[in-house]
Amino acid sequence: MNLAGTPLLITGLTAVVLTALLIAVTWERGGRLRVVLRTVGVIAALLSVTVTVLVQLNRMTEAYVDPEADSVASGTESDESEPDAAEPELSEPDSASTTSTASARSTIRAFKVKGKASGLTLSMYVYLPAAYGTGNQRFPVVQAAHGYPGSPRTWLKKLEVQSVLDAEIAAGRMAPTVVLFPFQTPRQLLDTECTNMRGGPQTETFLTVDVPAFAKAHLRVRTDRAGWGLIGYSAGGYCATSLALRNPTKYAAAASMSGLAGPGIVVGDGKEHTEHNVAWRLQHMPRPAMALWIGWAKDEEKIRRDSLLIARAARPPISLTTAEVERGGHNHAVWRQMEAPAFNWLSAQLGRPLP
Repeated sequence: MNLAGTPLLITGLTAVVLTALLIAVTWERGGRLRVVLRTVGVIAALLSVTVTVLVQLNRMTEAYVDPEADSVASGTESDESEPDAAEPELSEPDSASTTSTASARSTIRAFKVKGKASGLTLSMYVYLPAAYGTGNQRFPVVQAAHGYPGSPRTWLKKLEVQSVLDAEIAAGRMAPTVVLFPFQTPRQLLDTECTNMRGGPQTETFLTVDVPAFAKAHLRVRTDRAGWGLIGYSAGGYCATSLALRNPTKYAAAASMSGLAGPGIVVGDGKEHTEHNVAWRLQHMPRPAMALWIGWAKDEEKIRRDSLLIARAARPPISLTTAEVERGGHNHAVWRQMEAPAFNWLSAQLGRPLP
């Protein structure tokens, strides 16, 4: 059964109703066992409510997805060999570098990236625009970071990114672009915030060294800084701005949808409030010439406060664009409002496909 699916949620709700009925029916019955029956009924009710709430939270965040039930819009299925990572079925790396005149639509592919620099081996989904299959151009690249808890599947399912990108490219608001959706942690419940954790995963190295190296070796993408950008939502929004500022020779632009200024975890190097903090970096370290897009919901106080700190600190040569959603809080509905404008803005900052 899919651990993030509707059937499990319905089962949980059914259990809640049945335990409530059981308590109502047996509350004044049972004689000398009345106390025992009441206790068992209350415990069963509490357990059923707790499990149902956890299932719904998992549906919202995709903190854990059963590998056997995992699938994406393209029809890719999960690989059962590594259930803890819930990884997708993997394509052969060189298969995406070939051209095909038969392809008239975008595709989502999945690859395993073996990081030589980071020592991490993680999966990555890749969006290939329709134009990828009809010529020999090299395309600009956007790396998309996901939130925590979550995974790239949130982009593909809840944010419906393939449909959004298809529509924006078809309308001419966005150039054909390859979009990378790498996993950011070797364990779904370990929050790395895209950093090199002391004694832990070297995620920043994986994302900024290994992922670009893989893409440049196996996909028809631009290899210059002008062709590379970052985007993310929630914790991924922090990832996008932080990684761009920490690696300014590799990325020309970054877009943050509801991202904080700081990592919110203990990285282990003692720099969580300084070099790992986006606002602090902009205030105290040399600012690179790059473009930033910062979006937030007006009624989300913490994100709004951090976003305004970043905006005030982002002075030239930083080029800043901000966007505020009137209300909505911290959820997928807000990010869906920001998604297309942020991708379109990124495309305008990056170079176009090269022959």
